[in-house]
Amino acid sequence: MTHPSAHRLVTVCYQSFTLSDGALRMLALLHMHARGGSPLQIALSLLPYEIAGVFTNLLAGRIGAQKGLKPVLLAGLLLQAVACVMLAAVADSMSMLVVMAAQAISGIAKDLVKTSAKSYVRTLAKPGGGELFSAVAWITGSKNAMKGLGFFVGGALLSTIGFFSTNVAIAAALLLAAWLAASQLPQQRGKDRSRVRSALAHGAAVNWLALARMFLFGSRDVWFAVALPVFAVSALLFPSAVVGGFLSLWVIGYGAMQAATPRLLQPGGMARGGAQCVALTFALLAPLAAMWALLRLEASPAVVVPLGLIAYGIVFAMCSSVHSWLVVQLGDGDDTAERVGFYYAANSLGRLAGLIASGWIFGSFANAHDGFAACIVAASAAVVLAALASLPMAAAVRRVSS
Repeated sequence: MTHPSAHRLVTVCYQSFTLSDGALRMLALLHMHARGGSPLQIALSLLPYEIAGVFTNLLAGRIGAQKGLKPVLLAGLLLQAVACVMLAAVADSMSMLVVMAAQAISGIAKDLVKTSAKSYVRTLAKPGGGELFSAVAWITGSKNAMKGLGFFVGGALLSTIGFFSTNVAIAAALLLAAWLAASQLPQQRGKDRSRVRSALAHGAAVNWLALARMFLFGSRDVWFAVALPVFAVSALLFPSAVVGGFLSLWVIGYGAMQAATPRLLQPGGMARGGAQCVALTFALLAPLAAMWALLRLEASPAVVVPLGLIAYGIVFAMCSSVHSWLVVQLGDGDDTAERVGFYYAANSLGRLAGLIASGWIFGSFANAHDGFAACIVAASAAVVLAALASLPMAAAVRRVSS
């Protein structure tokens, strides 16, 4: 039985959160760069966000399975509001330590909200047919579109109404979303788990899917997380508002493509979806190879990078959308929260590795162009590993669905 009003409210809560998440990420990144931070220092300041995600996803999945999803969602929204208030309170004297603390809180909050929101989708939508795929694609795509808007908010408002006012406004919006969720969302009954290993024990299809996801998101963040915005500011000499606006438009388009994926691919069943994952992962090599070759031939990076990013984003969004649907669809509804938590812990581990590698590889080269090209090579290597992990995943999905 579907609950359209509850599904819309979950989506609104998720969107509100990710708007704040994108804004805080851009604020932290540009703040550290403006204070003279190196690419590696920027990566380190964002590191607690990714480290928190590896463990919080597992914890959120287990708590969601035991206590229900509503408390997990509310805790995430409230923690993000705390992070905003903390940054606003030290707006005039913000240090790298404060940025790292806020990022840790924000990372915990993000994965509490993500795990609960995507698990809610399984309980609120019919598992059969294309409804679940459409619901997962919509909540994921709209979330990323709002995160893209958050990038713009973070970049633009930093130079307009200021750091303090931006954080206060975001905190107020999050508190409103938490109040709506607390008063109107249905509460799912938890299921007692006697063993911790229930959060880690999943079938071969989920395990291979999680491994592929880890390398997939590592391949994105190794050139997107730190190298791309710093390259745009330092080598292309784009102002921070332009960088924020560019990344905002890209992520909004990325989210729109994720939401449209069910209509474009129409997999029909999990077996075909697994095969599409393999093909899409291998296809990511094409835009990366084209960018690297054109940059080596000294083509204009101001043209090559945006076009390459658009091509990469289209393929990556479709691949990510199918991934998200498969992990929610696999198995039964009773273990959805733990399965999603386990899967997104692998996602966070890939983002963590990509973030560190992005700052380290890019900062290892005196020339920004060489550093950016090296990050693209590292991304290509991670794509190959993701594609290789997708092969046994697709086979395992076929066995489960047959």
